Amino acid sequence: VYSQAKDRLVEIAKQGGSLGKHARDEAVNELRNAVVLEVAGEEDADGITGAVKEAFEAANKKVVRDQILENGLRPDGRGTTDIRPIWCETDVFARTHGSAMFKRGATQAVTVTTLADPSLGQLVESIDGEDTLHYMHHYNMPPYSFGGTGRFGFPKRREIGHGALAERALYPMIPSQADFPYTIHVVTEIMSSNGSTSQAAVCGSTMSLMAAGVPLKRPVSGIAMGLMSDGEKHVVLSDIQGLEDHIGDMDFKVAGTKEGITAIQMDIKLKGVSKEILEQALSQSHEGRMHIMGEMMKAIEAPRDQISQYAPKVFQIEIPAEKIGALIGPGGKMIKSIIEQSVADINVDEDKERELGIVNISSSEQEKIDAAVTIVSNLVRVIEVGDEFDGNITRVEGYGVFVEYLPGREGLVHVSQMSTERVDDVEAIAKIGDATHVRISEVKDDGKIGLSMITAEEAAAKKPSGGDRGGRGGGRDNRYGGDRRGGGRNDRGGRGYSRDSRGGSRGSDGPRDGFRRRDS
Repeated sequence: VYSQAKDRLVEIAKQGGSLGKHARDEAVNELRNAVVLEVAGEEDADGITGAVKEAFEAANKKVVRDQILENGLRPDGRGTTDIRPIWCETDVFARTHGSAMFKRGATQAVTVTTLADPSLGQLVESIDGEDTLHYMHHYNMPPYSFGGTGRFGFPKRREIGHGALAERALYPMIPSQADFPYTIHVVTEIMSSNGSTSQAAVCGSTMSLMAAGVPLKRPVSGIAMGLMSDGEKHVVLSDIQGLEDHIGDMDFKVAGTKEGITAIQMDIKLKGVSKEILEQALSQSHEGRMHIMGEMMKAIEAPRDQISQYAPKVFQIEIPAEKIGALIGPGGKMIKSIIEQSVADINVDEDKERELGIVNISSSEQEKIDAAVTIVSNLVRVIEVGDEFDGNITRVEGYGVFVEYLPGREGLVHVSQMSTERVDDVEAIAKIGDATHVRISEVKDDGKIGLSMITAEEAAAKKPSGGDRGGRGGGRDNRYGGDRRGGGRNDRGGRGYSRDSRGGSRGSDGPRDGFRRRDS
């Protein structure tokens, strides 16, 4: 079989570059049928057709390997370091959040990126415990991509492995949740296959992510390296195709940025490779990756500044962990109310290491996000004396009114702080639902808030500056003496003592020794 097929196989190999993959495959198939007919005969009386076909495949493999080892001639006519023609395009689909097409030779991959709220991350339970994935890559290679037929169903081992490799290659370049609070789902569909599909997925993912507006730290490209060796001589091949992978001795996938490598995977049919071969493969792969990167950059140079108009917008707020309860409220009452008011999705997670609450607010409309951000920010805001708010009266009591000055946050306006004048009947001047402007007058140790309807200027004018306090008799410095039980409310004349003489009569209580200073 070899003697009959060799010369014609060599001729086909030399014409490989001009024939193209499909024409070459057809030429080889026609030759195989002719050789089977010549050797086995039309009737195949000896029943050797199967054996002849196997012998022909072995002959074809030997011819292709010899051409590469002896002449540096690859099946498609390329040199050992040449990369197949590359074509790239972004925004393949109008409504997806990001999409890209990467084509290298007959290998073609389309990748789609979908952005979602961080709460939609994938929960993973492993031997190390629970973890939530916010970046996922899935790889599909349907039967039609390699000219076959079959059932579409769950991914096979090969698809899972290729998807994991492409995911690992991009993972170091994915921004943190603090910088880009999204769950990112990337799916690569192989449309046509002729080798290096996993690395096509890497390249397509990079462009799709940048088209979606994901701020990758650096773009990533990938390449598959091959090896032909007879034990004495070896040739390292860049960007191997399907046939070279099938008959070769190594499939070495390398992905990375201009700065370094992010993922590698090696399949070998030899017992091992030498340091010399490995160094050559890595060096050659870098040159190939940089060429591929350059072609990708022609389609999209950097991540877009804005995400797609069809993608949900997400805003992240960090709050003290002790504020989580107040934000959620009893039975989720508060957070449900905020969602109802803003019509935005709100999710709260706790970062126990940093003792922070992570609040993710998402919506397709920026106005809804802004409304929710305002409510949440006000709810967890640290209140200080002097801050002013517009609120609504929620409760009226004889001693004052309660005002909701921020969503879910109330404070008491004591009757003495409702007006500069005396208020005898609270209900006469305040009704539930009335809008009012209040000022923070006191923040107690237990967190309760004291409010005032009196402005800072009115309070300053009302506050005595010393001397006569009207009906209370005497100045502020004379507050401890005098008869406190004799006479009416406005007759406290007995308090007219200097601060240095704090004693005196307290009316019917009789004399009381002056309060003594601690140092006397």
